[in-house]
Amino acid sequence: MMEGKSVGVIGGGAWGTGMAQAIARGNNKVSIWALEDEVVDSINNEHENKKFLPGYKLNPTITCSKDIIEVASNKEFLFIASPSLFLASTMAKIKDIPSIADGSTIIASVTKGFVPSEEGPKLVLETMESVLPEFYKDCTVYVAGPSHAEEVAMGKITGLVAASLNPKNSIKVRELLKVPGLMVFSSFDVVGVQICAAAKNVVAVVYGALDALSETSDFIGDNTESLLLAAGLNEIQTLGFAMGASHAETFTSISGVGDLDVTCKSKYGRNRRFGQDIIKTDMLSKFKDIDDLIANVGKIGYLPEGAIACKYVHQIAQKKDIKLPICDALFKILNKEATITEILKTLVR
Repeated sequence: MMEGKSVGVIGGGAWGTGMAQAIARGNNKVSIWALEDEVVDSINNEHENKKFLPGYKLNPTITCSKDIIEVASNKEFLFIASPSLFLASTMAKIKDIPSIADGSTIIASVTKGFVPSEEGPKLVLETMESVLPEFYKDCTVYVAGPSHAEEVAMGKITGLVAASLNPKNSIKVRELLKVPGLMVFSSFDVVGVQICAAAKNVVAVVYGALDALSETSDFIGDNTESLLLAAGLNEIQTLGFAMGASHAETFTSISGVGDLDVTCKSKYGRNRRFGQDIIKTDMLSKFKDIDDLIANVGKIGYLPEGAIACKYVHQIAQKKDIKLPICDALFKILNKEATITEILKTLVR
């Protein structure tokens, strides 16, 4: 077997851990940076991330450390899996590492969502490249697709897209990810792929709420949920083109319809679960508005990215003057401007 690559993963959550496990299948040497002592200890000593990905045994060659400089240094590839809210501060910690400062490390991201800034919401690669040395501009890679961490960790067949304006880097990341269980395709549509990865989570929250309502409603069923999927995909495409997406097929392939479908329907989906919890456990009673929810998202017990992304989609839609009824409806629900019952009455006349 050929000698593998040295790979760092910045972020020890479920997705970062799942990607590390997949990459390790290719005989690559993988190290993870995590904040939590319990994550570091369980990965190093028990080969399992018991906090964020419990029940999935990891390749014993995977190591974990709380030292971000150690994990990010002298790597051929570095995958950023930091939550979007902390992306800019995370990148600032590693930008001066010599192997990054001289451009010898290829940097990719699997972070999903929008990044808040003083100028308004930004995309993931835009945020990363604004912090990294200038020569990384248009050279970072975004990896996304219908890919729950649990199934990626198990090695179930999964399709991903490696999007970059630098075709060589896209191909290098694609080749690195040519491991059992992964099928990876290249794309130049970095904006479209990022929009799909972020905005589908917003639709999935609404899907989860409808799914919970369907258990007792005479008016909501499978037909309604398919209507939501189609309308939601249309809104994602509208948002994508407004922000500069370049290829319509991005939205009709695995980045768009594929990722939206699995996020809405899978038992692993945290955004779907959050939508269900809005109905079944009155989850929103813990928060006074959407800003309070985002500030105290830890109280939920898991991270519903769509609840956070919803605020930024709403801001972008207002700035771009585009109509996104589903995303706008969820914003009003999370911001306590209307109940889901009131919203449904306005949407379905």
